[in-house]
Amino acid sequence: MKKSLLLVAIAMLSFTGSFAQQTYEYQIVTVIESIVPNGVGRSRMITANESRDYKEFTSTRSEEDNSRNKSDRGDIRVKGFDETKLLNFFNLGGIRFQNIAANDAIVMSKMNTMAGEGWELAFVNSGVESFSGKGDSNGIFVTRYIFKRKM
Repeated sequence: MKKSLLLVAIAMLSFTGSFAQQTYEYQIVTVIESIVPNGVGRSRMITANESRDYKEFTSTRSEEDNSRNKSDRGDIRVKGFDETKLLNFFNLGGIRFQNIAANDAIVMSKMNTMAGEGWELAFVNSGVESFSGKGDSNGIFVTRYIFKRKM
């Protein structure tokens, strides 16, 4: 009987231990690819090397206190970051597929390096502000890769 209770207790400890809360750290890699015609845009992969505590730049507004957030932009800016040059989607001839393949190879290299360091891709989010015809010289394609790893 004692042996059975001991086995049940061990099984319960093992079972409940498998649901322990995991703590993760996150890293964001942002890829900005220019879709400005004639190749005049700038494309980069950006990774911050500094952290910021969002609480330092957050205010809570209410009916009683509706004052605006007065955080100093200079305190928010991050000066320590990795900037990897990428190629633009367009050149004088239009869409440059070799540039897209080159950017994919560089981003893949970053992802493989991070995977080797224990990072796991958790989310991908992208958005575009595209060229909308004559007179519109704006356009970027932004992708954010959000990685996590156990602490």
